[in-house]
Amino acid sequence: MKILYYSLLIVVIDQVSKLFVKGIQIPSLGINIQGFSYGSSIDIIGKVFRITYIENPGMAFGIQIGGKLFLSIFTIIATLLIIYFIYKNRKEKFYLRLSLALILGGAIGNLIDRTFYGVIYGYAPIFYGRVVDFFHLDIPDVILFGKIFYSWPIFNIADLSVTIGFFMMLLGYRKIFNKKEISEESSSNAELNPESINDYNETKKNVL
Repeated sequence: MKILYYSLLIVVIDQVSKLFVKGIQIPSLGINIQGFSYGSSIDIIGKVFRITYIENPGMAFGIQIGGKLFLSIFTIIATLLIIYFIYKNRKEKFYLRLSLALILGGAIGNLIDRTFYGVIYGYAPIFYGRVVDFFHLDIPDVILFGKIFYSWPIFNIADLSVTIGFFMMLLGYRKIFNKKEISEESSSNAELNPESINDYNETKKNVL
């Protein structure tokens, strides 16, 4: 299960980046990170890509489904299922196991926010925390289903990891499915019908 090291790496990077954005003070350990003011923004690539600090009470990319407790419990169940899938597919190709590991790391990263941040920062009980988001991609205004989208939803490293893992999984299983189809077609073409073999032998005798 060495593939879980990739999940751990995602969790560490995700949480460190969030703590630098949100800030944290632990005097006993000599930690004093000021962080950003809520809603503040820093341009990285003009106005196209910025670091903008917000907090998201919903799922990835600001999607709202159910209440906070439901989201926390749902994420815990989903995380356990992903761990089971990784174990079940531990002998599969590295590509597919890595996709699951990335999804797992992202899920755990955001789960930590929802589960503990409310308690750590003193604004909510356990399981009622908010997810720290900060990657801000500005896009031209888009009208979709009558709603105007002014920019891409602000996200974090955990969201990015889940998205990359998801698309890797889709592409990976598609490749495997195509390979299986090609393999089955080749094997079926390679098999000769017994009647065809007899016809071939009769023709050979007549020629000789």
